[in-house]
Amino acid sequence: MCGIAGIIDSGSAPTEREQLVRRMLGAIRHRGPDEFGLLSARDATLGSARLSIIDLAGGQQPITNEDGTLWIVFNGEIFNYLELRADLEKRGHRFATQTDTEVILHLFEELGPECLNHFNGQFAFAIWDTRRRRLFLARDRLGVRPLFYTRRDGVFLFASEIKALFCDAKVAREWDPLGLDQVFTFWAPLGSQTVFRGVHQLPPGHYLVLEDERAEVRRYWNIEFSERAQAGGENLPGIIEQFQALLVDAVKIRLRADVAVGAYLSGGLDSSVIASVVRRHTSNRLSTFSIAFDDAGFDESSFQQRMAKELGTEHQVVRATHDDIGQIFPNVIWHTEVPLLRTAPAPMFLLSRLVRRSGFKVVLTGEGADEFLCGYDIFKEDKVRRFWARQPDSRWRPLLLQRLYQDISRLSRSKGAFLTGFFKDRLGDVDCPWYSHSIRWRNTRRAGRLFSESIRAGQKAGAEDHLQSWPLPSGFANWGPTQRAQYWEIGTFLSTYLLSSQGDRVGMANSVEGRFPFLDYRMVEFANQLPSRLKLRCLHDKYILREASRGWLPAEIRERPKRPYRAPIHRCFFGSRRPEYIDDLLSESAVARAGVFEPAAVTQLVKRIESGAALGETDDMAVAGVISTQLIHSQFMEKFGDIAPVGGKDHVKHSKLLD
Repeated sequence: MCGIAGIIDSGSAPTEREQLVRRMLGAIRHRGPDEFGLLSARDATLGSARLSIIDLAGGQQPITNEDGTLWIVFNGEIFNYLELRADLEKRGHRFATQTDTEVILHLFEELGPECLNHFNGQFAFAIWDTRRRRLFLARDRLGVRPLFYTRRDGVFLFASEIKALFCDAKVAREWDPLGLDQVFTFWAPLGSQTVFRGVHQLPPGHYLVLEDERAEVRRYWNIEFSERAQAGGENLPGIIEQFQALLVDAVKIRLRADVAVGAYLSGGLDSSVIASVVRRHTSNRLSTFSIAFDDAGFDESSFQQRMAKELGTEHQVVRATHDDIGQIFPNVIWHTEVPLLRTAPAPMFLLSRLVRRSGFKVVLTGEGADEFLCGYDIFKEDKVRRFWARQPDSRWRPLLLQRLYQDISRLSRSKGAFLTGFFKDRLGDVDCPWYSHSIRWRNTRRAGRLFSESIRAGQKAGAEDHLQSWPLPSGFANWGPTQRAQYWEIGTFLSTYLLSSQGDRVGMANSVEGRFPFLDYRMVEFANQLPSRLKLRCLHDKYILREASRGWLPAEIRERPKRPYRAPIHRCFFGSRRPEYIDDLLSESAVARAGVFEPAAVTQLVKRIESGAALGETDDMAVAGVISTQLIHSQFMEKFGDIAPVGGKDHVKHSKLLD
């Protein structure tokens, strides 16, 4: 795992480009503190900050092919690299290292962009073709690893994180109102959008080719569901056997490393299954790590301890208090580079710090099962609302909603009245492509009521309105309702928020790589071929996973209802020990300087919190959103030069200079 950066510029001297790339690497050295490398070539300079996991001694980047015409910098892992390498060697390719990085390069020689369809991994990489003076950038199917780029004055810059791009003083650091609107609707910017004007992310499942100053972005993979999966019978024992075999192999190949691999253990079904597979199907010793909360409303430590004892793992726990979350939040925002409507990434930051301090660089974790196997309540909610919409005047059908959201006490105590009123909004609009998510998005967007007039004017249209031009997959119209709901959850939440702010960013902040067996593309495509009833059976979520884990897990864990991972919000910032930065950050002058929110509206929200008034969910989201947005303005617009680390002469240990 690494951080990568580079510049394509025919109008500057190599020494000038090299100095800038050194600064860029300095800004992301947390992603790869073990080793730093540069390539200076005609028109291009590429850099790598390496977290060494495979071929510790010989895997220095950048890496070249046999004749030195192609060079690569790579962030990620190709888990099937051994199988790919064996085939490439049969075709006559000669390898100078034992890395998966070199496998990418040789397969690119053979197949060009088609090579991406052969990789089982999580990756973002750049290849420079010295003959054609062409840059090739690519990102994995689901966007596990990030990749950003920008252009200014004929110069093209790319990097694993936005802060590296901002090391070029000529790159403007300005808000993009549309990106902000998307955050305050979908929790994160979508597609190539970011919250910074002129800064783009390469979307998941895409590659970019830059040649003769012309950049073209193309899709090579998309989320697809089988149209046949809605009807017909199935051989359930056979399907479960296939599922188990795929999952076991997905776990095993993610243990490939020249360093120790640990695992997160949340106490829920998904992470428990992953840990159990490691213990039952490999000889690896296993260390597990989990988060405990002082707030009983969020704590799952009893289930974590139960599972750790069952598996006999070496288990460690980090305890996240309200004060801990509030104090660490500025660090989290520096790494996420996007406003957050939740504090949930903060405990994950503390967890990865524990992992790193315990001597681990790699952890397995259970993300992806909820999205691809229908674990979230939003899938059940969609099913209930569609059932209710057939008889909208029914008094009994909306009562099914009381079976949802048991983890949110205010909703579960409402005896159905609040739930009925809330979920009846646009009940009959079942033909809307995003019917499953429309209520969530409208509810979240209420947190944007604090936006300033200038930001509102720049947004022009609501974030949801922009979905009208969203390029839907060709088979979307023939998918069932649950499959459509999965599509939106995967595309607007998993890739953009969960794998980013709550995944890569807080892990790599502490130089820890997460690996996700449920996101093995074979697992994904297998799950997407299954009938929806094998994932969501009535209101019983992740049916096939629960059936497949019989014999792997204790019944109390296997049948435990899904409890979404959450963390407290306003009490972390306005409790008995208010973080020192809060008052200055939320002062009317600071809010006015940032220009995103109306100062008076923010002051009113703060006074409401200080009065002890009960806060609803959108108020809590607004608190997190305002604080994180203000932090980004402070860190990136006002104080960036004082915060970003700078790489010096000794920063780069491995350098290549080409004529």
